[in-house]
Formats: sequence, structure tokens, C-alpha cells
Amino acid sequence: MTPEALEALLHGSFAGIGAMVAVTLGILLLLLAEILPGAAKLKPVLFVATLVVAFLGELQLLGEPAGPVLGGSYIANQAAAAWGLVFLSATAVAWVFGRGYYTLEKPFQGEHDVLMLSSLLGMMLMSGAGDLITFFIGLELLSVPLYALCGFRRARNDSVEAGLKYFLLGAFGSALFLYGAALVYAGAGSVSLTTLSQVGASDSLSLIGLALIASALLFKAGVFPFHFWIPDVYQGAPTPVTTFMATGTKAAAFAFLLNMAFLLPPAAASSLAWIALLTIAIGNLGALVSRDLKRMLALSGVAHAGILLLAVVSYLKSGDVELAEESAIYYMAAYVFSAGGAFGLLALLESKGDEATTLDSIKGLGSRRPGIAAAMTVFMLSLGGIPATGGFLGKYFVFSSLVVKADMVGVALIAILLSVIALGYYLRVIIAMWMEAETEDAAQLSEPKRLGGAAAAVCVAMVLWLGVLPDFFLGLMR
Repeated sequence: MTPEALEALLHGSFAGIGAMVAVTLGILLLLLAEILPGAAKLKPVLFVATLVVAFLGELQLLGEPAGPVLGGSYIANQAAAAWGLVFLSATAVAWVFGRGYYTLEKPFQGEHDVLMLSSLLGMMLMSGAGDLITFFIGLELLSVPLYALCGFRRARNDSVEAGLKYFLLGAFGSALFLYGAALVYAGAGSVSLTTLSQVGASDSLSLIGLALIASALLFKAGVFPFHFWIPDVYQGAPTPVTTFMATGTKAAAFAFLLNMAFLLPPAAASSLAWIALLTIAIGNLGALVSRDLKRMLALSGVAHAGILLLAVVSYLKSGDVELAEESAIYYMAAYVFSAGGAFGLLALLESKGDEATTLDSIKGLGSRRPGIAAAMTVFMLSLGGIPATGGFLGKYFVFSSLVVKADMVGVALIAILLSVIALGYYLRVIIAMWMEAETEDAAQLSEPKRLGGAAAAVCVAMVLWLGVLPDFFLGLMR
């Protein structure tokens, strides 16, 4: 390759991966701030600056997509940029709510931030991966830091247990993906998505490999029957980490699943539809009998993963990838601020390291902390799909794509009826906060951090904005 060709390649690649370069530099600068004298105070500034620069890079890419870069191993298109904005928002929400959360772990806050940015980099790499090898690198870059983050509160047994469970089961998911990728390569002779789209993957080995790859992605997203790890890991992990996992990890898995869905046979739409409906039913029924709020929201996340899977079903049935991506990204954006805000408020409710996440602990919260109770009410209504919230429009876009484009009216109706179950436990939280008297089990709350309160207010504003004025966000994606 001539120097001129190499320069052109690097210039085009940098335009497409500028946001990822910014995150990488942020990680390096945070590591340097740990060892340089007097630089420790700059760590929060470095973290925020990294997110801002990466956010601007994704916005630029959204307006001027670069296409395939780095030899086609990364596809810097508008979908990857939109997913990147979702990942950055999820990271910002989790980080802000975590600022006042850790007590004994304060000396390790720098490591916490580096691990979080590393997982963010993995998500961004996954969303635009142009081949299976690039995706696997992103998958491990996402997963390995999360294993450590889940067990970050080493003084608590449930946190260590959550980290160990996620590590063991995550290794199983990675093995599924690697074996599936090997079978695809053996059958089709390539791991590049572009090449696979040209030569096809209809032989037996490739189809088995695609099934294993899809299973690994569904495991990461927490879809039935790979959802069993979700409640235990989410409940045991530090609440800001749970916020990060519940939003970012799910989005990254579905981003790549939509990228590679064209390889799946159209007949897979019916099977995935049944899996999605079972996921919605199991998640909602499990959350309905749970009295721990973190566990309830974790099982609720399983149900939301089922609804997101219906966007993939719509694409397989109709072939309209743009509508499926638009529906999934909008749904995930609303979910980031709804579920992220709800988990973040649970982090604010914890005082002195004690859990305050049971249903009894929030009784009478409306009289003790009306601001927190009002914000939690908005998040519960959005997650339940009540009109004038982002959660309602997110579900509307997914279900309408099933009806209008995929002609799967029956599946959409069943999914809507199953989603109504969720109102049972979301409204139960609202009733406990506003209509039930405080009990002896009520958490003794400290004064919430101003930064956390501001983050909750921003999440509420975004939920309402996405629910009332969706045109701006839709215009950005288009």
C-alpha cells in the first residue's frame, strides 16, 4: 500500500471512528490521572469531557456517515451513530447517579470510571461491527470490565456473587458466539457481513452457526430462555452498574442483531415471534410477584427485551431494516431515560450502604421525598407505556411496524395484551409511594446529592420530550 493510499485510509477511518478514538483517549488520560501527582481532581472533568467529545463525534457522523472504514471491519453509518448516542446517554446516566453511591470503594473510583468507559467502547464497537471478529472484540471489551464492575463492592457478598455469576455465564455466551462464528466461516468461507450478504449462508453449517450467534446475542440481551441470570446479577450488582447494564448492554446486543439479521432465514420470524412473546410473558409475570424493586425492574427489563425482539421480527418479515432500526433505537432511547432514571433513583434511596430497594421501604415516599416520588412516578408510567411518555411512543413504533409492514396483527395484539400485565407492578410502586402510610421498614434516607437530583430531572425531561415531541429525535435519525 502506497503512503498516499494509507493516508487516505486513515483519514477516512478517523472520520468514522472519531467518537471511539475520543473514548480511547479518555481511558488513557484517566489512567494517567491515577498516577500523576495532583491530577486526581481532574478525573471527573476528564470523564465528562470524554463523553462530550464522543457525543459531538457521533452527532457529526449522524449527519455525514463515513460508511465502511478500517477495511470494512467497521461500518460507520447513521445507525451506528444513533446507537452510539444511546450508549453515551446510558453511560452518562449511570455515572452521574453513581457519584454519591460508593462509600468504602471511594479510593477505587478511578478504576470504576475506566472500566465503565472500556465497556462503553465495546458497545460502540459492537454496534457498527462489519465482521464477526470485530464484534467479538467489542463483546469482550464490553463484558470483561462489567464482570469487575458487578463485583465492585467487594465488602458485600451479593455483589461478589453477582460478578462471579455474570463471569461464568458470560463465558458461556462468548463460547456460543465463537463456536457459531467458526461454523459460519466453515460453511460460507468468510466472517465479513458484506461478503456473507453476497455469498449467502444457506448451508447447514452456516445456519447452525447463525443460530448459535443469535443465541449468544439473545443471552446478552436477556431474552428467554437465556434470561435466568438477569434477576440475580442485577439485584446483586451495585445499583449504578445495574443501571449501566440494563440499558447499554441490551442496546449493544440488539444493535448487532439488527445488523446481521439479514443472514437469518425469513422462516425464523415465526420462531423469534414466539420467543419474544414468551419473553414478555415470563418477564412481566416474574416482576408481578417480586417485592424487591431492583429485581422487579430486572424482570421488567426481560419483558422489554422481548418487545425489542419484535422489531427484529418485523424486519425479518417485511425486509424494512430502516423502520426496524428506527423503532428499536427510539424504544431504546426512551428505555435508557426511563429504566436508567428508575435504577438511578434507587441508588439515591440507598443510605450508608444499606439496601432501600424493597417495596415496603418506599411506602410514604411521596410525603418524605416528593421530588423523588414524582420522578419515579414518571419513570413507572413510561415503562408501562402510558401516553405522553417516551415509553408509549417506543412501544407504538414497534407494534405499528408489526401491523403495517410485517402484517403480523395477531402477534402485535398478543404482545399488547401481555404488556398490560406490566401495569400491575408499575402502578403498585406508585400506590406504595403516594397512597400507603410509612412503615417501620421504610428506609431512613439521607439528603439526595444535588448532582443525582439534577440527573433525575434531566431523565424526566427527556422521557416527556420523547413522548410529546418525538419529531426532533426522529429527524436526527433520518
